[in-house]
Amino acid sequence: MQTSQPSMPKYIKEDELSQECKSLLSTLSTESGWVSSATTLYNYQGFWHHARQLQGVLSCQKHFQAQDTDILLVTTPKSGTTWLKAILFSLLNRTRFQPTQDDHPLLSNNPHTLEPFLEPSLYLKDENPDLSSFASPRLFSTHLPYISLPKSVQDSKCKLVYLCRNPKDIFISFWAYTNKFRLQDVGTNSLEEVFKKFCEGVSLYGPFWDHMLGYWHESLKNPENVYFLTYEEMKEQPDLHLRKLADFLGCPFSPKEVKENMVDAILKICSFDNMSNLKVNKEGKLPSGINNSAFFRKGEVGDWKNYLTTEMVERLDKICEEKLDGSGLKF
Repeated sequence: MQTSQPSMPKYIKEDELSQECKSLLSTLSTESGWVSSATTLYNYQGFWHHARQLQGVLSCQKHFQAQDTDILLVTTPKSGTTWLKAILFSLLNRTRFQPTQDDHPLLSNNPHTLEPFLEPSLYLKDENPDLSSFASPRLFSTHLPYISLPKSVQDSKCKLVYLCRNPKDIFISFWAYTNKFRLQDVGTNSLEEVFKKFCEGVSLYGPFWDHMLGYWHESLKNPENVYFLTYEEMKEQPDLHLRKLADFLGCPFSPKEVKENMVDAILKICSFDNMSNLKVNKEGKLPSGINNSAFFRKGEVGDWKNYLTTEMVERLDKICEEKLDGSGLKF
């Protein structure tokens, strides 16, 4: 009896590439990917991408026209993106959908469906998608480093909410996530092998330090338009940062909402326990073929302690100390 094996996500497959993308790929430096030695990462503008996903990046850079009212959630991969997507959707739509109502969209839709990615979703399916159906303020997400954002975003007054995480937890989450797509006859990724890649900056949208620093510096220069947040801060004081996000996005909680515990209601419906146990997140799939359940692992701070050796911790701490030195950003 054959055992079913996970299929590779569509964004990893190098098929149906445009001639423009093929021509660009031939000029870029490469490294083997994390899912298998057969997958390739390409370095574009200093960051690593899969080929097909890079096509989405090029289309997004060329065609996306930002509006001043747009809101973009930007994250380093595996930093709590799914959680903050749910929170931002609930926050911005709280007058349309009360977080306590039985038919709230989050109860029947994965957050990635309600708040689509730009480059690995919208602009991967269509070179120039029609975004006219998105109500204002439009809410999108992206993993793009600041240098690779469409020029229209950098020139606009749209709001950027940036979420990152302790690199040690990012690494473990990334390692576990990519293992879900490896074929069974290949086995799981060697922790040591991909740790070496991660430390060298070779990971999807990596190096992580350059990704973080790009937005960190922008948040210092332009705090009115860039809100920099860490997963650890959000986990430690979710109510405080939800209020701050509401203020930053121009939709502060009213005294009446505070009295009626709107903040707590949003955090409850968006909690890991609630979302991970919903049927849609246990059984559903995204159009890319990825199981919704793949986005819910543990949601804990400090899980790296169960996997990394003392030597690994010391190496990653040293890298962070050297790369972030003088920036004011610490983990």
